[in-house]
Amino acid sequence: MSPAKDRNDWNPEAYARFRGLRLRPALDLLAQIPAIPDGDVVDLGCGNGSVGLSLKQRFGDRISGIDSSPAMLEEAGHTGAYCNLVEADIAQWQPTSPPALIYSNAALHWLESHETLMPKLAQMLMPGGVLAVQMPRQFGAPSHRFLRDIAQSMFPDRFDYTGWQAPVAPATTYWQMLAPLGQVDTWEIDYVQHLEPSSVGHPVRRFTESTAMRPFVEKLSETEAGDFIHRYEAALGSAYPLLPDGGVLFPIRRLFFTLKV
Repeated sequence: MSPAKDRNDWNPEAYARFRGLRLRPALDLLAQIPAIPDGDVVDLGCGNGSVGLSLKQRFGDRISGIDSSPAMLEEAGHTGAYCNLVEADIAQWQPTSPPALIYSNAALHWLESHETLMPKLAQMLMPGGVLAVQMPRQFGAPSHRFLRDIAQSMFPDRFDYTGWQAPVAPATTYWQMLAPLGQVDTWEIDYVQHLEPSSVGHPVRRFTESTAMRPFVEKLSETEAGDFIHRYEAALGSAYPLLPDGGVLFPIRRLFFTLKV
């Protein structure tokens, strides 16, 4: 694997640092999935396989994991939850046969054109199958807005958010989009997360560095990234002040839906 690919690949260790906080929405989605027929279960954008064992516990030995990151797939393989692991771009992935469940936790917000993507995924399912999706809807919060604002201010040659729109719409939009296709349920949850103190950097920066911050840092040199992170952390300090224990309260909104076709 080349150094460039290493730098751009996901970091399983950094992502797993907040495993408990990231797992809770995944399990909240899993709890709301209705009964599914016999057939394959697909963990689309499975990452490091953090939900794999929970999927296996509920649905048995029929779980396939799909992800574009070799590093994440390697970690997912260590869980023993998956019958099959496939390296693929989740935007282009096609099943070999109609699945009973396509489950996607915190992955599809990286993709565009949800008005075509979600119906396309639904059409892949077998009759009675279920599409279950969770995505963060945090893009207007300081943690994410500061990334865009600071990047465009510091590096206007590489970042232009003129006309930018959030990739995840409100829950009502997904209900209207999916209701013609089957039985749909949509909802949102605001989680108030307590992030533990960090010995290196602001706790919110440590939370976002393995996800929301990645596309920004990937376009910067090491020196530029250091300057960018310094300004980002200064802004985070005003929006998310430290608690007496050195941690912070970090509200985050997540969107969910299930669709039974």
